Amino acid sequence: MPRRSLPVLLVALLVLAACGSPEAESEAATGAPAARAGAACPDTGFDCDFQARFTKVEEYVKTRPGTVGIVVRDRQTGAVWHNDHSADLVWTASTIKLAMVVDLFRRDREGEISLTDDDRDLVRAMLHSSDDHAADELWHRYSGADHRAFNDSFASYGLTSLAPQEGYSDTFPYWGFQKCTTEDLDRLMTHVLTEVPAEDRALLVEEMREVGPEQQWGVWGAGPAATPGNKDGWSEEDTGWVMNSVGFVGPGERYTLAVMNDLHRQGGYQEGRDTDTRIAELLFGGRF
Repeated sequence: MPRRSLPVLLVALLVLAACGSPEAESEAATGAPAARAGAACPDTGFDCDFQARFTKVEEYVKTRPGTVGIVVRDRQTGAVWHNDHSADLVWTASTIKLAMVVDLFRRDREGEISLTDDDRDLVRAMLHSSDDHAADELWHRYSGADHRAFNDSFASYGLTSLAPQEGYSDTFPYWGFQKCTTEDLDRLMTHVLTEVPAEDRALLVEEMREVGPEQQWGVWGAGPAATPGNKDGWSEEDTGWVMNSVGFVGPGERYTLAVMNDLHRQGGYQEGRDTDTRIAELLFGGRF
């Protein structure tokens, strides 16, 4: 190389060194180790940045109380990531209310029932503020004489591992005492976004994007730029608190996220809420 080319090369190198990268900015924003340009990563359907975020999330949950099941789905590519606790049975808490609404809308659409204006107000209350009284009323009205009408259909919406729990209430099965897995919630969310007819789906998406302050955590932690929507569930059971969140993230609801945090008496409501929210931040912060 001629000597006169060296100064030009040095200047170019200095300019490149001074420039920041999107990956570095993402790392600064989220704390997740960003993938470097040209870095090799496995072909999982998720880009290197996402794979680095998954690693960061796994490291984070090891420091948190209880066990946490996580599933992330890219509805555009079909790629799915889940952690080691995604198949654990956990109390559903109020996340099952989303499946109740799906079932009520289906039965109304197919002429099995006729939802009244009052019923629809109760549906909105369940979605917006996770109203337990609304869920009780709708369960009483539409679970049938043997209380199985909802449960008989839940598996078709993705809740294939759902297990109603006996011995906790006079009514069995009852919406408030059931267990499922994080993978079940992932399938339920996918069903909502792909199988529910457009008019009902639009209502569900709108309601989940406009939840009240009591549900602005968990998937909500992806941040306003991600336009998230979620249905959260929280309850103190005989095994301790459970803090769950399922929803969608990104333009066109491209990504879904399901998190089930079983505290096992190692922490409480706030610890679980913080854990779920931080997971969403680590996964999606700075991506949009």
